Amino acid sequence: MKLVSYLKDEHEQLAVLVDGLLYDVGLVHPDIPNTMNMFLNYWDELFPIVQAGDLAIQEGHLNSRKAVPIENVQLLAPVPFPASCRDGYAFRQHVEAARRNRKVPMIPEFDQFPVFYFTNHHSIQGPGDIRCMPDHFHKLDFELEVAVVIARNGRNIRASEADDYIAGLMIMNDMSARTLQAEEMLLNLGPAKGKDFATATGPWLVTPDELQEFEVPCKAGHTGLSWNLRMQCRVNGVTLSDGNLADMDWTFAELIERASYGVDLYAGDVIGSGTVGTGCLLELNGTGKLTDPEYKEQWLQDNDVVEMEVDGLGVLSNTIVREESDLSLLEGKKR
Repeated sequence: MKLVSYLKDEHEQLAVLVDGLLYDVGLVHPDIPNTMNMFLNYWDELFPIVQAGDLAIQEGHLNSRKAVPIENVQLLAPVPFPASCRDGYAFRQHVEAARRNRKVPMIPEFDQFPVFYFTNHHSIQGPGDIRCMPDHFHKLDFELEVAVVIARNGRNIRASEADDYIAGLMIMNDMSARTLQAEEMLLNLGPAKGKDFATATGPWLVTPDELQEFEVPCKAGHTGLSWNLRMQCRVNGVTLSDGNLADMDWTFAELIERASYGVDLYAGDVIGSGTVGTGCLLELNGTGKLTDPEYKEQWLQDNDVVEMEVDGLGVLSNTIVREESDLSLLEGKKR
């Protein structure tokens, strides 16, 4: 099942997507809350009802005249107002390449436990324009990821049980301003201003039952579901990144176990996978320069169109837009 949040009469509206048409959840059952956050808070009771409605739509039992073509609406993030957003570091290929490009050895702790950082959940957005300040254009980058949304509250969740807490999967673009990020990380705290301005998710949330055909065994020595989903990123129509969700070393189940240790997770929390191998310009530029001293770096520019496509999860499209401002953190540094 594909769940969509979109703007209707200036308010958030939750809908089911079937064959390019959006069916408001109220058409399925009048008592279903019309926002994703409320729906997630009653997941166990409401999901079977909406799932049955989705099947009824597919079988032609619900009048499509009340549905709206998806191209006629403004899509929001699937979870427009998440309670929190954590981002993992789960792909060894990406971590290894990034460290190799910086001429530092692979860190052994990567194989010992999964890690994550908190990003700004108020900067979550869906498809559409991503507004960036002038400082962000100093090495502006995308990061190709997949995220899961938590379906129910939990604490000290074991990895062996954690997949049951996943409401669905969606594409995630963890935007990064690399110059700001690099400066901040010298102080061993962060990332902060290099990351907190925008994280795009969408275009919809796909529930795990719809992805069963893509399930594959996770990496040896790990616990949890894994999915064979090709992940690609295009900038202005040119494919730059090509990876697979099955390449995750740490699973979402293991990230959930780590995140919930001594902490309550809440329905609607978002947890990202971290960047897939080849999934950002920082890695691609580093690899390019390693093999060719004349390699010309590429970074995102004003009006660039970033399209992320993941098998089964759709295409997340965003356009980079420059905000005009003379305020600069880089120029404002103490000398």
